[in-house]
Amino acid sequence: MARLERDKVSGQMTTGHEWNGIKELNTPVPSILWAFLITATIFSVSWTVLMPSWPGINGYFRGLLGVDQRVAVTQSVEEAAVERESWTSRIDSEDFATIQADPDLMAIVRETGAALFGDNCAACHGTNARGNPGYPNLVAAPVMWGDDPETVAETIRVGINGTSPEARYAQMLAFGRDQMLARADIDAVVSYVETLSQPELAAGMDAGMLAAGASIFADNCAGCHGEDARGMTDTGAPNLTDHYWTYGGDRATIRHSVYYGRAGTMPSWEGRLSPTHIKLLTLYVLDLRANEQ
Repeated sequence: MARLERDKVSGQMTTGHEWNGIKELNTPVPSILWAFLITATIFSVSWTVLMPSWPGINGYFRGLLGVDQRVAVTQSVEEAAVERESWTSRIDSEDFATIQADPDLMAIVRETGAALFGDNCAACHGTNARGNPGYPNLVAAPVMWGDDPETVAETIRVGINGTSPEARYAQMLAFGRDQMLARADIDAVVSYVETLSQPELAAGMDAGMLAAGASIFADNCAGCHGEDARGMTDTGAPNLTDHYWTYGGDRATIRHSVYYGRAGTMPSWEGRLSPTHIKLLTLYVLDLRANEQ
């Protein structure tokens, strides 16, 4: 028979159970815990009765209050659409210059455009739009196809080297891989291209090699990049005289570009984004460029 006794230290009665000299106290559950459990039980039962809860065969218990989150979300979306209509109609109907001159509309463009860019463009061009290896800097570098609003919007719409039948196409030939130029000629033109953006390098190079490189450039590269190597928007060829490089401006990367060629791809956003969103992205990118200048 279990023997009950009072613990000398705590003053609590024991349960009479003992294991290896350790006696179990009969400590009562704290009142605050009982209060918490009772309150939680009342709340749980009340919530189950008042709010949508238990599933059934043909539906679910909708609760005495009749709360329906689907209705609430639908109503919220409709209200947001009505609110947006006040400015989306203006974005759709007004030309780029008019929108850019309106501070209130441009505030909306900066807020909405940043979200659109982050969701659709930042993975390639970076969250700050300053580019990643293989993807151009949209803030400061010259825009290869042109930076007027209509051209930028068209580029976003149709993409580059993509699947759209209207896509812009631009490809740099693989002069080495396809044996269009000899190794020595590639080395010469690479040296010449290096000096276009870094003229100070010319002092340490062979003058005859640079002259040969200039001649090779004129015969093979100027048709796309221009005689002055400043790029051509008709061909989407980049400016080679500045410090903005899509793939990299070090000698090894330039040589890789000349040897293997380049053909960057940008998806067509038509069908993925609405015309309003494409226009917003265009305005957003142009605003980034304007603030950089």
